[in-house]
Amino acid sequence: MADLKKERTLVIIKPDGVQRSLIGEIIRRIERTGLKFVAFKFLVATEDQCWEHYHKEEAWFLEKGNRITQDRKNQNLPIEKEPLEYGKDIIQSNVDLFTSGPVLAMVVEGNGAVGITKKLIGATEPTTSDVGTIRGDYTLDSYELSSIDNRAVRNLVHCSDSTEEAGREIKIWFDDKDIIKYRLVADQILYDVNLDGILE
Repeated sequence: MADLKKERTLVIIKPDGVQRSLIGEIIRRIERTGLKFVAFKFLVATEDQCWEHYHKEEAWFLEKGNRITQDRKNQNLPIEKEPLEYGKDIIQSNVDLFTSGPVLAMVVEGNGAVGITKKLIGATEPTTSDVGTIRGDYTLDSYELSSIDNRAVRNLVHCSDSTEEAGREIKIWFDDKDIIKYRLVADQILYDVNLDGILE
């Protein structure tokens, strides 16, 4: 059985988050939950890394492409491609965004790391993200606007959708030697069953 306290997720502050000077705020919000950072890497991503990262099936391309086609119809814009091609353009536009400037990749560890991080960051589309989430509070982009402009949604941060995805994604951005195993003093208050040793 997996150690729940050691669950890991990948978080990447995208170039728009870096350029808007939100690194500290995003780290602060994650850190204040009690989750622990076990790896950081500031880098400019390669196209190959990004295509491997955005590992999508044809059904995903088709679903997203149909949404773009509908958005274009709603805006009385011409439909110039098949939905599948519009769907593939989403990944290319994400690759273009990811490689446009530096990103900060992080591995976050702790009980519920994937779910807690997703909750903090908010829904993929900023305009539908809840108030109090990173995307809901710090950006205003939408699927509709980004599809009309033929670009990626600028939603500041990537986080893994599941523990399985986290395991796959972390290997793209980090080697095992990059991940540091250590204990925080706060781990005792979060995880120690009896809280022995707090009182003198």
